[in-house]
Amino acid sequence: MARIIPAKTETPAQKVEAVFQEIEGVFGMVPNLFKTYAHHPPLLQANWNKVKAVMVEGSLSRKVKETIAVLVSKDNSCSYCVAAHTAALRAIGITDEELGVIEDNLDQADFTVKEKALITFARKANLEPLRIPDNEFEALRKSGATDAEIIEALGVMELFTAFNKFLDSLEVAIDF
Repeated sequence: MARIIPAKTETPAQKVEAVFQEIEGVFGMVPNLFKTYAHHPPLLQANWNKVKAVMVEGSLSRKVKETIAVLVSKDNSCSYCVAAHTAALRAIGITDEELGVIEDNLDQADFTVKEKALITFARKANLEPLRIPDNEFEALRKSGATDAEIIEALGVMELFTAFNKFLDSLEVAIDF
């Protein structure tokens, strides 16, 4: 059971209403994640802006970003984000069979060498950020990854690591 009840979308505070409308325009609903952030409108606005900057902008494909979101969230045992971003992958046409390959054997998944390297790197940065040797950066660059793409992949990891902790601490109900 949620430790803090998500704010209702029917009667949002004026500061929250515009953000909720924008979120609903993107997702067709306002997820409980954002309803919960609405208890502190500046944090809701900041996190929504970050979602747009990280998940919408940049050069990495949505498939790569959603894969990082799912795998980092799986590594962190966040059921909410795994459900949400598995649904997002399905929405862009990823089959259950492909999801299984992504989760169980990324090397066999339909990604470029560079994309696989970035996804693997983001996962390692989530789990062992202090154990990344310089030669892994060299390998990323040899795969074709630019500094901007490395930062973008880490930005996705960072966003979802934060969401994972927030959602799990508050036991926010899955609404996907």
